[in-house]
Parts: sequence; structure tokens; C-alpha cells
Amino acid sequence: MHIHILGICGTFMAGIAAIAKAQGHKVTGCDLNVYPPMSTQLEQLDIEITEGYDVKQVEIKPDIFIIGNVITRGNPLIESILNQQLKYQSGPQWLYENILYNKWVLAVAGTHGKTTTTAMLAWILEANGLAPGFLIGGIPNNFNVSARLPISSEESSPSFFVIEADEYDTAFFDKRSKFIHYRPNTLILNNLEFDHADIFDNIEHIEKHFHHLIRTVPNIGKIIFNDDSLSIIKVLKKGCWSKIEDFGSKGKWSYQKINENEFEVYFEQKSQGNLKWDLIGHHNALNALAAIAAAKHVGISSDNSIKALGEFKNVKKRMELLQSIKGINIYDDFAHHPTAIKTTLEGLRNKINNDRIIAIIEPRSNTMKLGKMKNDLLQSLREADIIFCFSKNLSWNPKILFKNITHATVMEDIDMLANKIYDSCRARDSIIFMSNGGFSGLQNKVVQLLKK
Repeated sequence: MHIHILGICGTFMAGIAAIAKAQGHKVTGCDLNVYPPMSTQLEQLDIEITEGYDVKQVEIKPDIFIIGNVITRGNPLIESILNQQLKYQSGPQWLYENILYNKWVLAVAGTHGKTTTTAMLAWILEANGLAPGFLIGGIPNNFNVSARLPISSEESSPSFFVIEADEYDTAFFDKRSKFIHYRPNTLILNNLEFDHADIFDNIEHIEKHFHHLIRTVPNIGKIIFNDDSLSIIKVLKKGCWSKIEDFGSKGKWSYQKINENEFEVYFEQKSQGNLKWDLIGHHNALNALAAIAAAKHVGISSDNSIKALGEFKNVKKRMELLQSIKGINIYDDFAHHPTAIKTTLEGLRNKINNDRIIAIIEPRSNTMKLGKMKNDLLQSLREADIIFCFSKNLSWNPKILFKNITHATVMEDIDMLANKIYDSCRARDSIIFMSNGGFSGLQNKVVQLLKK
């Protein structure tokens, strides 16, 4: 079968492409914004990508068009597909009908930490011989690919699939959240805050969609949730038909910090062992608790999960150390939401103590572009000693937001910004780029300046 994917360079759709290719299908696609790491993954898979959405693409006559949620009515290619009554489907629906329908699905949902926690859980299963399939919204360094099919096992054994369960909408013709299609046996609810202001009206609107997800979990399944999230507790109280297990400050699963890279794991106040790893921050400790709990639901002991996470290498663009040059550490981080920015910077501050943090942010998500959280953004940057904001295509003026912050600079020219960052840094600084996109290659520009 020939599958042509519209919006193929998105993290989810690139994963669909990888899985479809592994199934033996011919896969092609198109997109407007092509940048690493997904463009690199698609290139390595030898998947042909067309730039843009020219109507001539219908002439390649695929068996089906898979439509990403970035595609809207008015797009010339989708209008041609509709007018000619060609076969099309959303990515989540295709995934369920072709891959997930007969698998034990472990899904990770929440406003923050989905990608990292999904990668942790997939790695735990992999390290313990379960060879899961997975689809992750990033590229985990333990696998170097964002998606794969389960590696075949004996027919008597269940086949596992670990998936990042996004609450964003499915497609222009299906406004349900993507995760409603996945029907998990094991569900992690990491946290829940207001996000995606372009499709959700308020927190109550998001809570409604999360409850739709809970309704799909069977009563033999298990929901693992963060008991520090009031919104998640509120959602569960709307009705829950599955087993539940909590993690967090008052949960069955908890932890005690030993140092910035080590903590002790507890289940029902009994020690399960110490986890020593490369990651930092309270948020990552909670992610680990959720992954350990989910792995236990499929039969993996706590100590085996802890051992596996000791070898976990994180995900590209999640506090990824790009370079260490002249005593300056340069990090790349996804950071799409003020809470994610805050927790990341707090973790970094605990690691480097009084050394300087230079935070470079690009408010790029649809929510951030709309300015719904600009005041929260200001508060989230409190740990930064120097702030740079790259301003582009925003509906609000960041110069007004940062006007009273003497250590903040707003710039619109990427080359001028690179030079300004270079002029501002010194040995022992930590530079952290925070964007959910490619940042117009700014990271590499700064690296090259420092190398010179």
C-alpha cells in the first residue's frame, strides 16, 4: 500500500511514517516546515518528502492520504482530495486500526513530561526483554528513532506498545483529542494544566477531554496518576472504572532526594532502591515514578525498572547537552509551556548553584503565540541571570512584557541575537535554548561563534 502523509515532519506524523514503512508500505509525504530531528529521521528511512502542499500531489495516486492535524480547510491539497473524494484518514485512527487494536497499549498523557516519560517506559520494557513498539514525540537517545513496531514475540505473550498520548486535536475533521483513539490498558496521567489555547477554551474544557480518555480504559486496566495535580483528581472524580495508583508527595509511589542526580524510590513507604542517573529535577523524578509504576503493571519489578533507568539517556531536545566549549555548557530544551520552563530552570539552578544561567526563549507554541500565558512566562524565568527572547510572529509585544527586566533583551534578528549571546557569556555559564521548534539554527550559530 502507498501512504502519503500530509504534515509528515511533525513529531507524531513522522512516527507514523516510520511505523508504516516498517510494516512494508510505501511511504511519502509533504510538509512546509522541515527541520531536525524528524527531517533527519525521515531522510535516514529514505522517505521522500515534498516541500509544500501543491495539488499536483494527488497525481501520485496513493492508496490513502494520512492527514496531520496541522492541515486546515483551505489548504489546496486537502481541497483537491475532498473534491475528488479520495480516501483519507487521520494518523491516530490509522494507528489504532493498523497497529494498536490487538496490543497491550501503555499510554502517557499530561501537559508536561509526556515525551520523557514515554521514552523512560519504553526503555524499561526494552531493557527487560519485552521489546515494545513505541511512538514518542521526540527521539530517545536509547533508541535513536522516535517510533518502531513491536519486535515479534511468542504468540502466547502479549505484544506491548508504548505511546505518547497527546491531548491535541486529531484532524480538521475530527476534533477529539488524539489520545481518544489509543484505548490503553495502562494509562499514566502525569499532570494537567491549561495549554493549547488555540483549541481549548479553559482548563475545564481540557478536563472534559481527559475524562473521555479515562472512559476508554478497561476495568482490568490501571490508571497511574499524579496526586499533586488537582485537575487530575477532579477528572477522576467525574467517574473512573479502572484500578488506580498514585505517585507524588502523598502517593503510593514517592521518592527521597539524595543529591541532584540520585534519589531513593518508595512504594507504600517501603524503599525500592536508589536511582542514580544523568537527569536532574523534581519533575524528572516524578516522571520516573510514573514509568516504574506503569512497568510494574506489566510485570517488571521495581528494582529492574530502577536498574534500567540508571542507563536511561533522555530524549533529544530535553535538556540535551549540545556542547561544552571553553567552560560553557550549551543545552537544548523543548520548553513549550511556562511550567516546563520553570521546572527545567529550577533543576539546572540546583545543579550549578551560583553559576550563571543564560536562558534564550522562543515563544513558539500556539498558546504562547496567542499571549495567553505571557505573565506566567515572566515568572517562569526567575532563575535565569540573563534572558534573551526571540520575537517572531507573536500576537503580543514581548518588549512590553520585559521592559522592566534589566537583564532581559528582546531581539528579532537571529544573527544579531547569536552575536549578543556570544558577547554576554563567560566561562562556567550554562546557556539553555528553550523552544519547541528549530530556533532558526540559533544553537549552531552560537556554537560556531564560541568555537572561533
